[in-house]
Amino acid sequence: GLELSVNNHAADFSLSTLPGPSVSLSCQVQNISQAEELLWYRGDGKVDLKDGNKVNVSNICVSPVTESDNGVTFTCRLARDQSVQVSVILDVQFPPQLTGEESLQVEEDKDVTMSCNAKSNPQAQTAWYKNNTTLTLQENRYQLYQTSEVFQLSIRKVQKSDNGTYTCMVKSSLGEGRKDFHLIVKDKKPVFPKEAVIAAVVVVTLTVLFGIVARKDKIFKVW
Repeated sequence: GLELSVNNHAADFSLSTLPGPSVSLSCQVQNISQAEELLWYRGDGKVDLKDGNKVNVSNICVSPVTESDNGVTFTCRLARDQSVQVSVILDVQFPPQLTGEESLQVEEDKDVTMSCNAKSNPQAQTAWYKNNTTLTLQENRYQLYQTSEVFQLSIRKVQKSDNGTYTCMVKSSLGEGRKDFHLIVKDKKPVFPKEAVIAAVVVVTLTVLFGIVARKDKIFKVW
């Protein structure tokens, strides 16, 4: 004779929504023998309910709904037996939010990584372009890394031919976003052998010392 439901769902369910509008959740219990107190939880945290919003029927409102609410679970439980419960998972859908540009200066033969951070729901697909043309990946030089929120392109030992604008394009069914990376490959700095530098310092030091020794008689005469 006891039945618990949230928004007329007697079992756990997912509720799709968009950012902005509020979402109302209504928990009801039907018990022909007695009044029942209800509890609400957001994740593991208990929601404070006002008096008059706890017995047999309890309503909560998520306002405004934001992207951070995606995946959050709200659970209504029976106070005297918390094993009796119904949960709802918020499925907040939003397009990729990716804009802007970045300039990178790298020496020849150095490695470089370009990273796009783009959340979206549903998950987006990504593509890389160079100078507005689909990027052709060279084996052993280009490496792609992708998670649900991070899209990276790495280039090993950059060359002058790698100069250009790289674009990270992220698309989902709700929209798209892009970010440009302006890569400038600089000339490689000359590297001086450490041994040659040490040898030069030693030669200069000895030359100065020999010069002082050779002129010590004149120096003493002056003093």
